[in-house]
Amino acid sequence: MSTVDPTLLRARRSWYVYDWANSAFVTTTQTVLFSPYLTVLARRAACPEQPTGCTRDLSVLGLPVSPGSVALYTITVATLLSAVLLPFVGALADRTRHRHRLLGGFAWVGAVAATAMVTMGGDRWWLGVLLALVAVVSLTCSLVVNDALLCDVSDPEERDAVSSRGWAAGYLGGFTLLAVNLLVVSSPGTFGLTDEWAVRVSLASAGLWWGLFTIVPVLGLRRLPPRPVPVVATTLGPFRQLLTTLRGLRHHPQVLRFLLAYLIFNDGIQTVIAASSVYGQEELGFSAAQLLTTVLLVQAVAFVGALAFGRIAGRYGAQRTVLGGLVLWIVVVLSAFAVPRGAFSTWLALAVLIGLVLGGTQALSRSLFSRLVPQGAEAEYFSLYQAGERGTSWLGTLVFGLVAQLTGSYRPALVALLAFFVVGAVLLTRVDVAAGVQQARNGTDPVR
Repeated sequence: MSTVDPTLLRARRSWYVYDWANSAFVTTTQTVLFSPYLTVLARRAACPEQPTGCTRDLSVLGLPVSPGSVALYTITVATLLSAVLLPFVGALADRTRHRHRLLGGFAWVGAVAATAMVTMGGDRWWLGVLLALVAVVSLTCSLVVNDALLCDVSDPEERDAVSSRGWAAGYLGGFTLLAVNLLVVSSPGTFGLTDEWAVRVSLASAGLWWGLFTIVPVLGLRRLPPRPVPVVATTLGPFRQLLTTLRGLRHHPQVLRFLLAYLIFNDGIQTVIAASSVYGQEELGFSAAQLLTTVLLVQAVAFVGALAFGRIAGRYGAQRTVLGGLVLWIVVVLSAFAVPRGAFSTWLALAVLIGLVLGGTQALSRSLFSRLVPQGAEAEYFSLYQAGERGTSWLGTLVFGLVAQLTGSYRPALVALLAFFVVGAVLLTRVDVAAGVQQARNGTDPVR
C-alpha cells in the first residue's frame, strides 16, 4: 500500500476547504436570498408609492424590464460574461506556476463584492446588479482554477475520491452557514435587526465566509512545488493554447457530444436552482425563512443523493444513472408547477426529491466527463466543462425571465424549462462512452 506524501496530503486537505468556502455564497446568496431581495428593491424603485402588486416596468438602458425579472436577467448577463472569460481563464491556469495565487485573486474579488451587498437597500437595485455581476463572474473564474488544481493535488486514480470529498465539503459548508442565517432571518428581532437588515447581514456573512476561508487553500497550496509550464514567448500563449484545445475536440467527438448535452441539461438544472427562491416567494407566497429552510433541506439531502447515485452508477453505469436523474428532473418541474400557493409541506417534499437528484446528477456528470477527456490534457478540458457548468448557463434564465414577463406568471415559465431536460437527455443517449474512453486512452492533446 503506497503512502501519500505529507506535503501533498496537507495541500489536498487545504484544497477541500475552497469548496467549503465558496458554497456558502452559492447557497445563502445565489440560491436563496439575492433574487427575492433584489426583486423587492426593483419593485420599490418602479412603484415607490405602492411596491406590493406593482405592475409598472423599470427602464433599463431605455428598455422596459419587469421588476420580477431583474434578478433573472442579472444572472443571464453574469453567465454570458463568464462564458466569454472562462476558457481563457482555464488556458491561463495551465500556464501559471502557482495556481493558488490565481485562485485567491479571483476568490477575494468576488468575496469583497459579495460582502458589499450589505449596502443594498432602499431602491438601489442597480447596486445589487453590479455587485452580483462582479461576484458571480469572479466565482466562476475561481472554480475553473479550482478544478485545475484537482490535477495538482491528486493522481489520476485518486481523483474520483478526492473530487467527491471536495464536493461533500461544499455541501457541508453551504449547509452550515445557511443554518445560521436561517436563525437570523427567522428571528431578526432576537439579534436586534429588522427583517430587511437580517437579509442584508446574511448576504454579507456569505461574502465574509467565502473570503476568510479562502485563506486556508491559498496558504496550504503554496507548499506544492511550482508547476512546470511551457515557456511562453508572447502574451498570446494562453490564447494559442485555447485554440489548440478547441481544435483537439475534433479528435474526441464523444467529449464534444457530452459537452453539448451537458450544456443543455445543466442549463435547466442551474435555472431551477436560480429561480426556485423567487418562484417560491412570488408564486407560492413563502417567506424568506421558509425558503432558507427549503434550501437547507436540499443541501442536506444532496449529500446523501450524491452517495446514493454513486452506488447506483456502480451497478448500472454513470450514463444510465444520469439519464434516470434527468427523468426525475422532469418530474420535479411538473410537480413544482402543480404545487398550490402556500402548500409548504408539499414544497418540502419536492425539496427532498430535488436534493436527491441534484447531488447525484452533478457528481456523476463530472466523473463521467473525467473518463472521456484525453489523458494529459485534463485541466484544459475541465476548463471547458466548467464553462458549460457555470459560464454558459444563460439561456434558461433568459427563457424563464422572458416567459414570466410576457405571461405575468412564473408557472408557465417553469414549464418552459422542460425542453432543456428533454433535449439534454436525448443528446446524452448519443454519447458512446466506451468509444470515448478508448479515444481518451489513445490520444493526448499537446499544450503549445
